Amino acid sequence: MSRLFRDKLFRYQLFALLAGLLLMMMKFGAYFITNSNTILTDALESIVNIIAGAVALYSIVLSSKPRDADHPYGHGKVEFLSAGLEGILIMIAGLLIIWKSAFNFVHLHPVEQIEWGLLIMVISGMANWLIGAFLLKKGREAKSLILEADGKHLMVDAYLSAAVVLGLLVIRFVKFPYLDNIIAILLGLYIVYSGYKLVRRSLSGIMDEADEEVIDGVINYLRNERKESWIDIHNLRVIQYGAHLHIDCHVTLPYYLSLEESHAEVQAVEKAVNSRHNREVELFIHADPCVERSCAICQISNCKVRKFAFEKKVEWTLDNLWQNKKHSAETL
Repeated sequence: MSRLFRDKLFRYQLFALLAGLLLMMMKFGAYFITNSNTILTDALESIVNIIAGAVALYSIVLSSKPRDADHPYGHGKVEFLSAGLEGILIMIAGLLIIWKSAFNFVHLHPVEQIEWGLLIMVISGMANWLIGAFLLKKGREAKSLILEADGKHLMVDAYLSAAVVLGLLVIRFVKFPYLDNIIAILLGLYIVYSGYKLVRRSLSGIMDEADEEVIDGVINYLRNERKESWIDIHNLRVIQYGAHLHIDCHVTLPYYLSLEESHAEVQAVEKAVNSRHNREVELFIHADPCVERSCAICQISNCKVRKFAFEKKVEWTLDNLWQNKKHSAETL
């Protein structure tokens, strides 16, 4: 990641962090004015926004460091740790909200000055949604899980604020003393679930779980640029390190190609992926020589060493490219 590119991501995240501090103070002000647990749910969740935003800011700096002897694949996986920590903090905030609201069933406090609370929550919710949408857009453009996670978090917070506003309106017109606590508990459960989903995604990245959407994109690039000399591709693995992709695969080539010709074909495979991808991609490609059973799937029409007739074309899919063996007509 270039310094200029990293600085852009840093500025986006710093802006979101400073804006979050201001919005958090507004929400706590609304809570002290109204004494509403429903508003407190949003205010507590804002503390998580600040902590997570600060961690994300540091992660952007760390993930952009170049690879070194201790980190041969770079530092990009810190993004998964950052997203996982954010998810855990969200879950803790949700549990605290549920506990506080359940406690208030016994020690009931009346809600006051709801109109001021409504005004503050509408303003803060709209601001959070705009900032979250901006971070999500920039995160997707940059393939930055950090910005995406923080953007989604802020947008979830905005939806939470909208739910709080609706809840306050109901409380305003329905005179039921426990309604504030009931709404707060429901929102707390939703917050816990949102945090769980973020932790689940983080663990998937740390464990190198296959991202089918990313792999399908790589396979489509290979299909579109496919050459007759690429007899077969197998043992395809795609691993994500932050905004970077690392791809391993084996390419079966005609056995009679010289070392220079094989190298040129490997470079063509690399170009097929890199020229069509919008993120940094590192490929490790192992060239395999064709064998007799490869003739049945080889599409080279003028091959002078063919021993068996062509039978069928291998359609490259997620189901067959991950297998660690040369394909043949019998296995497809």
